[in-house]
Amino acid sequence: MTVFERPKPELSPGTIAALLRDHYGLSGDVTPLVSERDQNARLRTAKGDFVLKIANAAEDRSVLELQNAVLRHIAKVDPTLGVPRLIAARSGVDTVEHVEGSARHAIRLLTYLPGRLYSEVEQTPALGASLGSFMGRLSRALAGFGHPAAHRPEFLWSLDEATAVKPWLADIADPENRALVERIFARYEARSLPNLERLRAAVVHQDANDNNILIADDGTTVTGLIDFGDMCFGRQVNELAVTLAYALLDKDDLYAHARPLISAYAREMPISGSEAESLFDLVAARLAVSVSVSSHRAKKFPENDYLLVSQRPAFALLERLDKTNPAFLAAIAREAAGLDPVPSHDAVVGWLNGSMPDRAPLLDFDLDAAPRMLLRLEDGAPGMEHAADRQAFGAWLDRRMAEAGARYAIGLWGENRTVYKGDQFRSSASPEWRSQHLGLDLFVPAGTPVLAPLAGTVLSVSDNDLPYDYGPTVMLEHECGAGGLRFWTLYGHLARETLTRVRPGQAVAAGERIGSIGTADENGGWLPHLHFQVITDRLGQEGEFPGVGQPSLWPVWSKISPDPNLILKLAPESFHEDATPPAALLERRRKVLGPSLSISYQKKLKIVRGKGAYLYDHTGRGYLDCVNNICHVGHAHPHVVEALAKQAEILNTNTRYLHDNIVDYAERLAAKFPKPLSVVYMVCSGSEANELALRMARTVTGRRDTIVVDWGYHGNTQGLIDVSPYKFNRKGGKGKPDHVEIAALPDPYRGTHKGMSTETGLAYAQSVEACIDTIRQRAGQGPAAFIAETISGCGGQVVYPDGYLSAAFAAVRRAGGLCIVDEVQTGFGRVGSHFWAHETQGVVPDIVTLGKPIGNGHPMAAVVTTPEIAQAFANGMEFFSSFGGNPVSAAVGNAVLDVIEREGLQAKALAAGTDLLSRLRELQHRHPLIGDVRGKGLFVGVEMVRDRTTLEPATNEANQVINDLKNNGILVSTDGPFDNVLKIKPPICFGLREAELLARGIDAALLGLSAPKATSK
Repeated sequence: MTVFERPKPELSPGTIAALLRDHYGLSGDVTPLVSERDQNARLRTAKGDFVLKIANAAEDRSVLELQNAVLRHIAKVDPTLGVPRLIAARSGVDTVEHVEGSARHAIRLLTYLPGRLYSEVEQTPALGASLGSFMGRLSRALAGFGHPAAHRPEFLWSLDEATAVKPWLADIADPENRALVERIFARYEARSLPNLERLRAAVVHQDANDNNILIADDGTTVTGLIDFGDMCFGRQVNELAVTLAYALLDKDDLYAHARPLISAYAREMPISGSEAESLFDLVAARLAVSVSVSSHRAKKFPENDYLLVSQRPAFALLERLDKTNPAFLAAIAREAAGLDPVPSHDAVVGWLNGSMPDRAPLLDFDLDAAPRMLLRLEDGAPGMEHAADRQAFGAWLDRRMAEAGARYAIGLWGENRTVYKGDQFRSSASPEWRSQHLGLDLFVPAGTPVLAPLAGTVLSVSDNDLPYDYGPTVMLEHECGAGGLRFWTLYGHLARETLTRVRPGQAVAAGERIGSIGTADENGGWLPHLHFQVITDRLGQEGEFPGVGQPSLWPVWSKISPDPNLILKLAPESFHEDATPPAALLERRRKVLGPSLSISYQKKLKIVRGKGAYLYDHTGRGYLDCVNNICHVGHAHPHVVEALAKQAEILNTNTRYLHDNIVDYAERLAAKFPKPLSVVYMVCSGSEANELALRMARTVTGRRDTIVVDWGYHGNTQGLIDVSPYKFNRKGGKGKPDHVEIAALPDPYRGTHKGMSTETGLAYAQSVEACIDTIRQRAGQGPAAFIAETISGCGGQVVYPDGYLSAAFAAVRRAGGLCIVDEVQTGFGRVGSHFWAHETQGVVPDIVTLGKPIGNGHPMAAVVTTPEIAQAFANGMEFFSSFGGNPVSAAVGNAVLDVIEREGLQAKALAAGTDLLSRLRELQHRHPLIGDVRGKGLFVGVEMVRDRTTLEPATNEANQVINDLKNNGILVSTDGPFDNVLKIKPPICFGLREAELLARGIDAALLGLSAPKATSK
């Protein structure tokens, strides 16, 4: 006969009083307590309150010894934990034997724990957290406890043996409930039973129900636990599972109550990933055992109505758990326990951030370069007043996109939206609707092709055709490298043609078309768009997968479906609205910045960030930067930024103090030049460098007259404006100063002498000799200097014919002048074949000026000359540039040289430049507007003419081309006397891919122009 079948003891009050008096020396008021199978009573005495426990005669005495041993153990390892304490009898024993008729009863006396029952108070999530903390402490206390009696074979309440009650499933009267419990046991057998051996084992209380838990009088804190009668040896996580099973009964929001309880438990007693993953399956198994046992007992004791009444909340909870994805519950448990909800999440994200191959386009156009706008779908966002009317909302969106010039609109990952109205967005486990977006939306026209951004295998193709659902979807499976790690991408709201375009198991290459955007009639009633989602844990699903999650569970959902931009890699500005868009900023600029300061393009750009060869505007749109030669090794190069920041944290001061950096840099820079160029002066700008170079020449020679090349530009100071025909002979200029003579621009295409031969170069050098003659006639002596860019930038990216500089230098030197080359735009490997552009002419100048690329945008420049000139310049007047060569600038200069050398950028400039020139010359054959293509390395010009015979400049057309390129995400500018030359001088990290993009862009822009008619002058 079991303890459940044998009547519980019914000792009389007199007998109880005698037992207390005889064995414990106590007397007082005795009050019966409720108990299922024992007889318990509360004793109030002057010495305190106690509980007398009279065990059922059928109770196994070894189990009572187990309980006594546990209570003694807890008293030692956690004395403040709220569990009863054993009171020894006068004889010193813990258990007293009492014979009543034929029955022998074990008598024990325990301390009384004050408080209210858990069942009597409002069971808030905060109280659940207190319960979790208490039970965690209990598990920690029991972790080192063992006892033979804890190993209870065939013990009904051991979760390790949960399936032992399966024969009693037939006793569950309701067929639907019976089928429910069968499914729960099947889940347990499939998910938990195979893993039991991997879970830690310990002695567990496993009966923390709401009538065994005591609460402080204020109802906020768990203070005690009673009834250790169901203890046994089992999986340690069973303790938490049983506690959770009772705590979730009759709760409206399982997540809100479970997560704080699990978290608090795990803070006291950390649980493993395997334990967390089994937790909710064990919760369900405990409930399944409970209803199976109670149904069996109800059949044996039909008069006990309570046995079936008490099943109602258990069956209700079982039904909710049955309808909730067990893998998702496992993720909830992991997160609540302080573990990553998805064990593979960090590895997948790390691969996407680091080792992922270059992704292919997701749509049939370049998302990076295309204009975009942000579309917020949260309550109160612009346009949401039309959300209930699809046509009105569509019209509003079309109007907004047209105003913004946007090719697509972006709907945000992580945005909380209330537009999801279908029942599929409800949850069985919580009243909270799923409304926080797990994907990224791209609003484009219906029919737009959708491509696989990464290679993969089609996992599923399905049609989720409920209102507000995905419509046709494709899910691809991808491998993260060679380790077998996998993740998935989901494409929703597709056209029905997708359903037959790809099939499960099909291998898909990166860039391969997998479908197209569906119409509203196909995609669940939404405006045409792509829902793109990354999935690290499929939760056992395929075909359909949640596209939105509960906001309160975002810490879990965001790990299951991390930011899709890990793959798309759109600029971060794409996901934020700028507080000062271009029009507003332009208005502010006009009020405070001088009107002489120009700004590019018809529609102005607000550039907020740069990376490599790309610039990004306030909307996150990327532009291929083909004109910004200042950021020589690439925008925001991390090595240069790090060097700047590191030195700026230590010291930045002038050169009146000794410092290693400036000497290290000067030595390194000078080594890049042929002898005798070896002395370096550090300054802060190219203008300052050219001013110093002219000052040197005039000081050393004692002369002032200067020869310049037509259309030359050397800086923005007045002294340099005076030697810059590009400035003094154009609008606002005052013409040539008396001390300046202009040599003809040696333009092999438009000039008097054609071609790149040495003969042409010598012919143009005669113009320099003519300038020398003019100066001699006027001043009675030769020039102080001849200054020239090594390739004419403002003259139209003009590459000089062979022999020009050599002959010009020889003439100037015969006249006693110095030769200055301006390498501000052309140096540091840009021309590819040589480190300095003057080397391509086979000359060694007397003075070289450097700027712009020397510091990758940091304000620094340099003058390099010979020891002889430097000595002659040292006439007693000090030269000092306050911050020229300061420690920060020198550190930056060294970093730029590091990058050029380590990344092989000179060779890259040669390869990319050669490829680009080849592509442009191919375009020249197809487009009559291209009159000439010229350049070296990544210093390239494309001259546009309306007539190749007359060379009539195509100025308007060139302007249209650069604006069309800008509208398509490519930045190019114009230069030359007629502003008809496309000037191309990008950062030299510009590669073959960028060369192809630029050539394609120019081709498309030219195709967009009407073929011009030939004109004559």
